[in-house]
Amino acid sequence: MSEADRSFVEALKGSQPTYSFEFFPPKDDEGEEVLWRTLGELEALQPTFVSVTYGAGGTSQERTVRITEQIAARTSMHPVGHLTLVAQSRDELEMVLKQYAGAGVTDVLVIRGDPQGGPRAPWETHPGGLDRAIDLVELASDLGGFRIGVGAFPEGHPDAESLEHDAQVLADKAAAGAEYAITQLFFRPQDYFGLVERVRSRGADLPIVPGIMPILNFAQVARMAELSGAAMPDEVLSVIEPIKDDPAAVRAAGIEMAIALCRDLLEGGAPGLHFITLNRSKATREIFQALRDEGRL
Repeated sequence: MSEADRSFVEALKGSQPTYSFEFFPPKDDEGEEVLWRTLGELEALQPTFVSVTYGAGGTSQERTVRITEQIAARTSMHPVGHLTLVAQSRDELEMVLKQYAGAGVTDVLVIRGDPQGGPRAPWETHPGGLDRAIDLVELASDLGGFRIGVGAFPEGHPDAESLEHDAQVLADKAAAGAEYAITQLFFRPQDYFGLVERVRSRGADLPIVPGIMPILNFAQVARMAELSGAAMPDEVLSVIEPIKDDPAAVRAAGIEMAIALCRDLLEGGAPGLHFITLNRSKATREIFQALRDEGRL
């Protein structure tokens, strides 16, 4: 039985590290062609699961749901449906969950999502909508039939009062029905392991999968890190800043740092790796192959 044929939540609790890939919803048909080409290239690696995000500020919902359904129908890969609270009523959220279920997508990753004004804008609850990610966990749990995942933040959610409070929020989501978590991007293994320790101290044993985004374009990743609340640590800046005007050198250094981060995470007991691909497969395949050659995946 392949990893895709098993419950991947069971796989996350097993002895062999899992690996999965995340994509973003393309903005147009041309971007969708690129995505399907990338999906085809990565399918050969037999990932544990794949997912397509909901888009910034709650945009691209329709395309996300459609592509996730098509992954279930057209490929051998196991899709996880994303869902956010942004710009949707409770009835609309319930409709999307039922649409996923109708297409055979019964694993979902539910997060609050960034406000429509951007990650740093104040949160505004949609009229008739829900206010917190845990509300969406409870909705999916009440509907039944879903394996539910949630987001996690090694350096704390930007709106969290403290790292301790942020860990309690994740533990509360587990108590409400979440069975696994996937982290936001980060750069230091100690930030991930600190989160795991804080959550375990609160009695929550759900697998927490680290999200991996290699630095291939310094400005792009720096911007994403800033918006998500992740710090660009000095040890990263000291390597990248001197070569930031040399794209090939940045890419090579970014891949090496990503491989080193993955090594540290797996050696420390992370249940798997979730690669944020930015809809391109080459760098992800290079990192994956390096780890496989070392016998880590």
